[in-house]
Amino acid sequence: MSTPHRRRHPVLVHLPFGMVLAVVALGLFRIVLYHWRQGTVLIGIALFLAAGLRALLTDEQAGLILIRGRGVDVLTYSAFGACMILVAMTIEGGPLGN
Repeated sequence: MSTPHRRRHPVLVHLPFGMVLAVVALGLFRIVLYHWRQGTVLIGIALFLAAGLRALLTDEQAGLILIRGRGVDVLTYSAFGACMILVAMTIEGGPLGN
């Protein structure tokens, strides 16, 4: 006989995505205030947060940050996060010059 499957509260299923989205929103807010480098780094950090959450949580707990398999998601989120931070740190001047 199998044990009944526990269902999580609907809000808790989307909590990891909400956490990532909150950091992205903070990054976009910094970009709007003409602190584009800080905002872009925050978005990169949000991608690393998504990678960490995806690595730690099960498929049922991951919610909307689940795209493919765990390994592919962690690798993709980490690579995009690293690229965003690298670009933000290496661009000199620019039209919004910080």
